[in-house]
Amino acid sequence: MPSESSIITSLSHALQKIRSTPPRIISSPPTQPRRAAVALLLRVVPPADYPITPSPVQQTLPEFFSNDWVNAPDARAEILFLRREKGTIERDDGSRSRGSPEYHVAFPGGRQEEGDEGGQYTAMRQTWEEVGIDLAETDYICVGQLDDREITTSLGKRLLMVLSPFVFLQLSPHSPQPDPSPEITLHWTPLSILSTEQPTWSHVTVDISSRLAPKNSAILRLIIRALIGSMRFPAILLNGDPSQELNEKSNRSNEPPLKLWGLTLGMTLDLIAYMYGTRTPRFTSPDDMLGIGLAPSMTSVFPRFSYPDVNFWIWVFGKRYREVVRGWEASIRAGGSNDRRINWTGTALNTFYAAVRKALVLVLVLRGIGLLVGSALGTWWIFFRSDD
Repeated sequence: MPSESSIITSLSHALQKIRSTPPRIISSPPTQPRRAAVALLLRVVPPADYPITPSPVQQTLPEFFSNDWVNAPDARAEILFLRREKGTIERDDGSRSRGSPEYHVAFPGGRQEEGDEGGQYTAMRQTWEEVGIDLAETDYICVGQLDDREITTSLGKRLLMVLSPFVFLQLSPHSPQPDPSPEITLHWTPLSILSTEQPTWSHVTVDISSRLAPKNSAILRLIIRALIGSMRFPAILLNGDPSQELNEKSNRSNEPPLKLWGLTLGMTLDLIAYMYGTRTPRFTSPDDMLGIGLAPSMTSVFPRFSYPDVNFWIWVFGKRYREVVRGWEASIRAGGSNDRRINWTGTALNTFYAAVRKALVLVLVLRGIGLLVGSALGTWWIFFRSDD
């Protein structure tokens, strides 16, 4: 695991690069104009009882990272996640739904409303409403924007909205007192947890039948669940180490681990990729069914299915997807950043879920043929064998 000082140095380079790199902006199509924005809020925590030398709050990035308390040996870089406790979770497609009390984390943010001046304003407004942190104060600076992301549903078939992630940095050594909504808990997470090649992996199980069958068709859902199983999305456990103090509130030992997955995991790894460039830790998930390391962040949001034959057919139909990811990786190695002319995340998303749809159709056809053949053999055994 890299040292905290090297992580802060890498973070400094990443933020400078984010500031100087134009983000990929995706225009909303006329048929789906909805947009959303989130805030990735970063801070550097000085060692306890470290003597802070007063410095002007309005600082440039080089001035901030030259502060003594930022470069102190035990200073720690952290990123803010929030947990919505009332069963409201962020799904892998970016929407929010009612679910189990399993703890999934997200970034503060939400949909752009009429009257918002743009994506950055939306991220700042939502952060104020959800967390009580005013990013317009001089304690914070907007560093820049990561690439827009297309949020889809129905196995990547339909566009829901376009999401814009904005990166903010806290300039003061001590955090202003937040005022989160009652259902929200804040978790300042050390970047060191995400800067290792061997994070603690888990998974989030999603019922695929809920995406393919109408809500009021319980029998059809049972049939689909029996035929193709469920989806398992890779997730990183943020508080797998019980010694890590992640919670802004008291960290109760009986709480289940926090799971970083889906869209939030993808955006987090976008930031990590800026920190390390071609040296990005290759997070190899146990669920990496296509045999590709997870350096490009979008690949980390793709699921594995509970039935092995479904995964096999996705691999068979996933040739185009693998070519896209290899091209993505090659562009990163060649220039240290993504080819700005190509929407790698959107192309990878479309080609992966195209392979999934083909695989599911084939599996359902094979299951149907198997049932018909089984029924025919059973009928023959019962009626014709009995005559013998």
